[in-house]
Amino acid sequence: MNNTSINSTSTYKSQGLCARFPPKTHSLGIWDKNEPFTYAVPALEVQMVVIFAITHLLHLPLKRLGIPKLFSEIMAGIILGPTLPKKFRDLTQKLFPIDTQGVISTLTLFGYMLFMFLVGVKTDLGVVRTAGRKAFAVGILALMVPFMIGSLTTQLLIKHFFGQMNGPQSLFFVSELQATSPFVVVAMLLKDLKILNSELGRLAVSSSLSCEVLSITFAFIMNTTKSYMITQSLASVIQRVGLTICFILVVIIIIKPAMLWVIRQTPEGRPVKDSYIYCIILVILLSGAFSHWIGEFPILGPFILGFAIPDGPPLGSALVDKLDSFVSGLFIPLFMTMTALRVNLKAIRLSGPLSISTIIILIVSFLAKLVACVVPACICRVPFKDALALGLLMNAKGIVQMSFYSFFRDDRIFGEEIFSLLIVSTTVAALFIPLVVKQLYDPSRKYAGYQRRNITESTRNGHEIRVVLCIHRPDNILAFLNLLDVSQPSRESPIMVYALHLIELHGRASPLFLSHHCHQSNENSYSGDVVYAFSRHERQNQGSVCTQAFTAISPHKLMHEDICTLALNKLASLIILPFHKKWAVDGSIESEDLPLRSLNCKILEMAPCSVGILIDRGLLRGDHLSESSQCVALIFFGGNDDQEALIYAKRMVGKPGIILTVVRFISKTVVDEKENTLDSDTLNDVISFGGGSVSFVEEVVKDGPETALILREMVNEFDLIIVGNHGNMEFPQTSGLREWAELPELGVVGDILASSDLKGRASVFVVQQQKHMVG
Repeated sequence: MNNTSINSTSTYKSQGLCARFPPKTHSLGIWDKNEPFTYAVPALEVQMVVIFAITHLLHLPLKRLGIPKLFSEIMAGIILGPTLPKKFRDLTQKLFPIDTQGVISTLTLFGYMLFMFLVGVKTDLGVVRTAGRKAFAVGILALMVPFMIGSLTTQLLIKHFFGQMNGPQSLFFVSELQATSPFVVVAMLLKDLKILNSELGRLAVSSSLSCEVLSITFAFIMNTTKSYMITQSLASVIQRVGLTICFILVVIIIIKPAMLWVIRQTPEGRPVKDSYIYCIILVILLSGAFSHWIGEFPILGPFILGFAIPDGPPLGSALVDKLDSFVSGLFIPLFMTMTALRVNLKAIRLSGPLSISTIIILIVSFLAKLVACVVPACICRVPFKDALALGLLMNAKGIVQMSFYSFFRDDRIFGEEIFSLLIVSTTVAALFIPLVVKQLYDPSRKYAGYQRRNITESTRNGHEIRVVLCIHRPDNILAFLNLLDVSQPSRESPIMVYALHLIELHGRASPLFLSHHCHQSNENSYSGDVVYAFSRHERQNQGSVCTQAFTAISPHKLMHEDICTLALNKLASLIILPFHKKWAVDGSIESEDLPLRSLNCKILEMAPCSVGILIDRGLLRGDHLSESSQCVALIFFGGNDDQEALIYAKRMVGKPGIILTVVRFISKTVVDEKENTLDSDTLNDVISFGGGSVSFVEEVVKDGPETALILREMVNEFDLIIVGNHGNMEFPQTSGLREWAELPELGVVGDILASSDLKGRASVFVVQQQKHMVG
């Protein structure tokens, strides 16, 4: 029996299969005369093993080139499909017999349904409202321009190759699909390229999300049009639209308030009850069944339902934790490979009118979208290379397009030829777009040429000191505030503080950067404690301290982009980071955060200004600084870092209750006289500025071990010790110490003072002057 689709140039042949009732899911092993692969369970197990083996073998060498896993997943499907020679095809047909493919296809479609639900959970539609005009313009034009040009091109091609009336209407669906820029596809590519929260990444995310809102409407119209073309019944189409609108209203009126009720029932810091999670999963399944019942895409119901779940903790992150690793790690790779397994490259006739028309539509739509993104971005003063990279990112193809190709193939809208061409175009895009974007956009280059932004320069020019404080834990707040108090802000020498609360991206698809107004008391969604603490500190030091709080929610590996970008935009002179180890008051190590250490190392390497690492041994978190006097030491060897630390310590001179001691280590051997003269001039300036409130001590040492002995004694004599980082600089006074350093990011002196062997009371502040970067 032959069935003809709406594509008048393609004919579909239906094949009958014999089914066994009751179906046998597992074989009897070697005692069974039948092939084991004719049974569902062993066939499914072997199919999954083969798919994962081929995918990972392909991806292993390609990932070193920066090629996403999507390319390997598609290529695995093509290898296992009908394209290869007959001998190999016979083997794959034994592994993937037709009567067992329904099981794995059903499993993967179920996984894709859960995946789209999680996409809805992670998506923050508020980004659309807060997106700037630049992102909104790019998003809308990226959809409308290729849609209109693609539709016009399709009409001309149909008229030219097929005549006015009897052309394949499936080409219109091709042009409409190429106009979309799914948010999840762009976000996944940005994550693979590790530029998700870069300046370009944020613009691409906001633009694609603006485009997504309109694309969902387009997808609904496309599916409704497809339904009418198949059924030729206007009444059924109206009924479907009405039921879909009713479902959306139920989600808004009933399900959304229910999710907020679940959040209110969950105590702060406690996990969501499993019973709530199970109920939500049941609702997901019901929404999927409803989508099937009304004839919509099976993912529509779960996707809309996902928007009703507030992103982030506690509910959104709980669902992501329980479902995401299994769905993204198992179901989605299988879904991509099984979709590509249907590709038959032999069906493509490059000289035929259908292939020529499809290729022209793909190229025209690609160029139209590229121009639609580049032009408004350039008008908004985005550099041309960045605008070009943005256009390529918005042209990215991925899982959403692949799913539509598969659904339209199932519904006989796309024939084998068009379907194969579209999968090939997705493969090409997955291969080349990431490579070209990497060449066009380097997020670290925006810091190049940002010279002479440090404490010394700001003090010399009489400017206020602008400081970025990076807060990871609640105990960082009080330690930083006490350090600011010691730094003696005044009306004559004010400090501008940018408090950045860093939260790991969890249960969201896109990073978030919020600016809080410290004078408003209703900031309770994020970083409420940070906003309150720094607002109170500003009121207590009115005129000498000005604060502004920010929240950055991003992946741990990309947090350095938020920190460096904020420091660059605010013209900061200093970034202060917390140490990755947390000390208890008794001197023992309470916890150690290795991702934080990695982040600190990146900041030290990339920062556009000076950087300080605060090693708080617990005293800065208490009320110790409210006592009558505090002993602060500045350890001086020489060089730019020590001079930067000395200028910072100079701010403490004259503050009541602060006793500053400058300890200079001098080598018994000959030193650089020119450098020594410069260091002496800086020291004399600070000592003369402080008058009798600054003590000066010189320690003459032979080598590193002698220096280490003196440093160990100082830990119990002072409350705060300020040192320079020194980087790779070598001093005779520290010779032999570098080989024993466990924390090179602190320098040899900071490493000794931060050693877990020392049980002293002194907190340590390690300063690195801005590294000069060549643009």
